[in-house]
Amino acid sequence: MFKGKIRKWMKGLCPSGRLKMLSLMLLAGTTAALAQNAAGDYTAGTTALGTVTTEIAKYVPYVVKLCYAIAGVVAIVGAISVYIKMNNEEQDVKKSIMMIVGACIFLVAAAQALPLFFGITS
Repeated sequence: MFKGKIRKWMKGLCPSGRLKMLSLMLLAGTTAALAQNAAGDYTAGTTALGTVTTEIAKYVPYVVKLCYAIAGVVAIVGAISVYIKMNNEEQDVKKSIMMIVGACIFLVAAAQALPLFFGITS
């Protein structure tokens, strides 16, 4: 019953759809502007982001060593896999070698680029 009265009132107030959309956009815009002015100071957010950046930068050397370790494991397992394929005289030995070498190169390149991504020079 109450909804019907509101609908009738809205239809009588602004009969065109464009006018309704315009009033809705103006209402949303002013609400967003008031919310932004109420927030005002963003130093807490920037301080938190700076803290997170320094904390993540502490873990970069460990992740670099982990990338090297994973590259070593991939190389060893890949070498064993290629050896088995060569002994079984399979056809796709070159493909396996290229995939393993590519994976190792990617891991080593990622380990080299990670400190530069975070701006750590050492």
